Amino acid sequence: MAETANNAGASKAANEAQEAMKKQIAELRREITKINRTLSDRAEEAQGWYDSATDRASRAARQLRGQAHTVSETVQQNPGTISSAMVLGGLLGVLLGIVIAKNSEPERRWWF
Repeated sequence: MAETANNAGASKAANEAQEAMKKQIAELRREITKINRTLSDRAEEAQGWYDSATDRASRAARQLRGQAHTVSETVQQNPGTISSAMVLGGLLGVLLGIVIAKNSEPERRWWF
């Protein structure tokens, strides 16, 4: 009889342990579901940001192409004006460089 009571007690403890494990497994499944939902939401947000950035980059590239085309047409229509502007800019750059170089040199004294 004592053996039967021991077996019944052990069986009851095993059932309680099994029930506790089932509850823990159910809780873990709920947590995994929450994590999966959060990851899915964040992935959707990231995809939205990516799509937005791609769209902005595409629009910027189109604008740059249009502006480059406009500049190219202007240069082709006015080659003399562009050449004159480039030469004038180069001369101004050289003159500015000379002035800066003169101002940065220490004063020379010929008598020492």
